[in-house]
Amino acid sequence: MNALEMSGVGKRYKGFALENVNLALPEGCILGLIGENGAGKTTLIKLLLGMAQGKGEIRVLGRDIRREGAAIRQETGVVLDEACFPEGLDALQVNRVLRDTYTHWREDEFFRLLKRLSLPERKPFKEFSRGMKMKLAIAAALSHEAKLLILDEPTGGLDPIVRDEILDLFYDFTRDAGHSILISSHIVTDLEKLCDYVAFLHQGRLLFLEEKDALLERYGVVRCSKAECAAFAPGTVRGMREGAYGVEALCERALLPRGVACTRPSVEDVIVLTAKEGLK
Repeated sequence: MNALEMSGVGKRYKGFALENVNLALPEGCILGLIGENGAGKTTLIKLLLGMAQGKGEIRVLGRDIRREGAAIRQETGVVLDEACFPEGLDALQVNRVLRDTYTHWREDEFFRLLKRLSLPERKPFKEFSRGMKMKLAIAAALSHEAKLLILDEPTGGLDPIVRDEILDLFYDFTRDAGHSILISSHIVTDLEKLCDYVAFLHQGRLLFLEEKDALLERYGVVRCSKAECAAFAPGTVRGMREGAYGVEALCERALLPRGVACTRPSVEDVIVLTAKEGLK
């Protein structure tokens, strides 16, 4: 079963359109959603959460988001870019509120995570640092037996030690084969370490959704002259940037002439070079 499915999903605003997104996240996997500011990542997540209405069909954990949103929310852990709890509440009070919100709230797990993340129980939320706020939001998302985590920039603006600590929690979550994660982030290196699949949104279009390892095996980065690059067979070059001493081209390995040297790309290489051409 897929943890989530989007078919023909779109949304229009003045000056921006998210167009015909078709996306699936297999159960038990982590999907990294990547794109520049304004690419449509947050719009896509709002549609997925039922916070905005658009065209197309969205199914989460096998259910239609429009008809069964309340049931879906019970089984979905959500962390948005700005973790929001009432400023005067402390972690003990957050526990009491969420205990009455979620059917399967696990108080023992929430307090275990507070201890693991070194979060104070009685300090008001308004006095938390950004890292502490995100850790509290993640602890809450992981404490009601969620099957799917939807995370919008959960590690943005955090120092490397805190980011690593949070990524460990996500690894632990997906040790259960029935757990899945959709994570949006600008920090491509985090996603490369964490994700099974990568989806790239660019200017409102989904340029690709591929298994990460297959993506990195499919492409190679070739450094050569512009003339050498132009001589490759049609369809070989998927993106290119020019420098003072030649070009750096993202190429289909299978189409490269024998003997042409190429290096394995990073996910960031694939994203940047693909965006330069706007190709699928």
